[in-house]
Amino acid sequence: MATTGYHTRSNSFPSRAHPLTSEVDEHLSRLALSESASTSSSLNQNLGRLQDLHDCTEKLLLLPLTQQILSHEQQGKYVDELLNGSLGLLDVFTTAKDALLQVKERTVELQSILRRKRGPRKGFANDVRKYLSSKKAAKREILKALKNLKHKESPALNETCATVSVLREVQAVTLSVLESLFSFTFGVQKESHRSPWSLVSNLLHTKRVNSEGKQHINEMANAEASLLSLATSKTDLMQIEKVQNELKLSEYCLQDFEEGLEGLLRGLIKIRVNILNILNN
Repeated sequence: MATTGYHTRSNSFPSRAHPLTSEVDEHLSRLALSESASTSSSLNQNLGRLQDLHDCTEKLLLLPLTQQILSHEQQGKYVDELLNGSLGLLDVFTTAKDALLQVKERTVELQSILRRKRGPRKGFANDVRKYLSSKKAAKREILKALKNLKHKESPALNETCATVSVLREVQAVTLSVLESLFSFTFGVQKESHRSPWSLVSNLLHTKRVNSEGKQHINEMANAEASLLSLATSKTDLMQIEKVQNELKLSEYCLQDFEEGLEGLLRGLIKIRVNILNILNN
């Protein structure tokens, strides 16, 4: 998702004098600068920043002036589009949580098998195939949810007010952070595109190389590569311990991501409920 689309809204944001407005801008800028996160720690940081942004957005929606603007008849169709977008994001978040849980369960199962059998034995290759199939199925479900979200894409909001525009920015940066997480965990690529809702689904190398030529550590990719090696070659105790350690690190990553998505899901629901309350009052 290109960051150039952020902060192009009009300076007529009605509550610009309010401290919450500056806070939202700061959160958006911080996330825009760090949206290329490609390590588990940087992704977790962005999940935390995104939750701060959602908390701030929720407070902004409680301001009387914000409510007055969004309830105005002229903004009706744009607010409906915001609600459609939020519904699509909720679907993606729910799918992502289920996918992470599914892969985490397989990861824990493999660790148990290695401990119980003191290493790979007959049938271990099938256990690895089950793990890889689990990741493939999870990726398929995520791509389906992202495709549905793409269909909810709304036209440019050049003629709408800055209040609606900033809420669209919140949705856009939310999707961007999600795409980074999907890229890291499942190999779902995001590309630079004009619209924050447009996305593609291609295989991405899970070990990225930065501008200095350094490889970023990807615990998910490391565990997968080691499992494949363990299932197809002669092994020793050191290699088995190495795989167990990498599976444990992969499990920790999945657990952190799952907890982060849980908090963000609650925040998205609150934002959606606040918008619906504004329209119904």
